Amino acid sequence: MNERVLSWEGCSNVRDLGGLQTGDERTTLWKAVVRSDTPARLTGSGWSSLYAYGIRTIITLRTHGMTEPELDFTPPYPDLVTLQVAIEDITDQEFLEKWAASDLWSTPLYYRDALQRWPQRHAAVLSAIARARPGGVLFHCIRGNDRTGIISLLLLALAGVTPQEIIADYELSPDPGRDELLRREHSSIREALLGALDGLDIDSYLRQGGASQADLAAVRKRLLG
Repeated sequence: MNERVLSWEGCSNVRDLGGLQTGDERTTLWKAVVRSDTPARLTGSGWSSLYAYGIRTIITLRTHGMTEPELDFTPPYPDLVTLQVAIEDITDQEFLEKWAASDLWSTPLYYRDALQRWPQRHAAVLSAIARARPGGVLFHCIRGNDRTGIISLLLLALAGVTPQEIIADYELSPDPGRDELLRREHSSIREALLGALDGLDIDSYLRQGGASQADLAAVRKRLLG
């Protein structure tokens, strides 16, 4: 797992989603999809590392209704494509009261509820990955933990990566405060992620959200060859 952690100067939570095992004993490809905290923190050297790694598309995961200047940046390479997708909606009053107004928005306990609320928003990210130009795709939020984590969960589930590998990947984003909150709720990363995955028919979920069968096939091809 630690071999997938990338050192790009300025960012602190970057890793390749290659090298993960699927239930049918395949392995996800290297340099196909990368997750990270916000590239706005990258130094010149960090941007050089990102570009040299083959990244050619960057997808910024936003929250509708929030102004997040930490997610604003201009890549120094003109052939880097940037996309913005809001995968959450802070104007949803019920979500605001249940999660956003509490500390639990920084834990995977909210994933299952978010999946039920916003299949269209989540499917839009997977479709963007499917249709990205040749080269590596980077997706990120601010910390690279939770919006990035929920898209990682969907992406890896679509590729057939085992739940154990999905959990182990999430655990590479350390957050002592999150872990304390989970203990307070008598839960854990493992329990929260298994709860999000429980009963999830990934193909049906993404098609319900508007992703085409061709999109799903393209994502699998990008991740598995």
